[in-house]
Amino acid sequence: MKDMIIGVDLAKRVLQLHGATMAGEVTLRKKLTPDQFRVFMASQPAAMVVFEACGSASYWAREMEALGHEARLIAPQYVRPFVKRQKNDAADAEAIVIAARQPEMRFVIPKTADQQAKAVLFRGRERLVHQRTELVNALRGVLYEYGHVFPVGFGHVKRIAAVVEDPRCDLPALVIAECQDLLVQIAEKTERIEAKTKTLKALAAETDTARRLQTMPGVGPLTALAVEAFAPDVVQFKSGRDFAAWLGLVPRQYSTGGKARLGRISKAGQNDIRRLLIIGAMTRILARVRHKLSSEGWIGRKLATKPKMLVVIALANKMARQIWAMLTKNEDYRDPALARA
Repeated sequence: MKDMIIGVDLAKRVLQLHGATMAGEVTLRKKLTPDQFRVFMASQPAAMVVFEACGSASYWAREMEALGHEARLIAPQYVRPFVKRQKNDAADAEAIVIAARQPEMRFVIPKTADQQAKAVLFRGRERLVHQRTELVNALRGVLYEYGHVFPVGFGHVKRIAAVVEDPRCDLPALVIAECQDLLVQIAEKTERIEAKTKTLKALAAETDTARRLQTMPGVGPLTALAVEAFAPDVVQFKSGRDFAAWLGLVPRQYSTGGKARLGRISKAGQNDIRRLLIIGAMTRILARVRHKLSSEGWIGRKLATKPKMLVVIALANKMARQIWAMLTKNEDYRDPALARA
């Protein structure tokens, strides 16, 4: 480990630096622009450069590695307890150094440029889906004011369009024009969503990791790509349970005095992967119910005694642990039932 630690509080126009030795002796305090920071670090001997995990942290971590430094990221919630009294950039930079010196500190693995690119595309599709949902809800709201009630969901847009386009429609002309405009916007968003989905599926077909993940029931191209884009190297997790806990698929603990009190799932970690795994688990359970297989195997035994949503979360947790095993062992999915047979 480097003897010199430089904590950097990142911002768009100014970066605050705090340097200290491992023993805690302060060696520098500086406020620099991003360009000045790059030039300054190029002239410094190799050191451990620590950032809070934020929007540009992975980029700067890669830049520091290219300059010969050791770059590390710390989650902001682990830095906050070390801020002394008043909060400002200098205090934040100092707190980053103090946090990094803790022997038990957990660090975040910086994302690669390829991971960030896939994440940008994934987020772009999610943003379009949210915008389309907003438009659909606005359309439903307008029609509700005139007595036309439609269920929630994009799947009912065709029914709405049929009502608006009906020559016998009792809506005022201005309302019909507004609804038609909303329908045009919804169609445009749908077209763009489908184009991005096609691109994401093509990306998921290019890597062996994504192909391997898709051998698991309930894991499609989007889930596989989300794991590639947002999850760190799973080797850093000691077990599949640690990976599931990182995703927030474990109960939140309120334990004390030797008595365990478990609550709802913690929802810590990466919410996109967690959400997609829960959706995948739900599709698996619904498929079993549809094919009248709900009473068989592990899922059947759970459904017989537990609420459906609780079983969905338990299955998502199990899928996360299986994903960890598949990626660490470089193996495709193996059905546990067939393995026992």
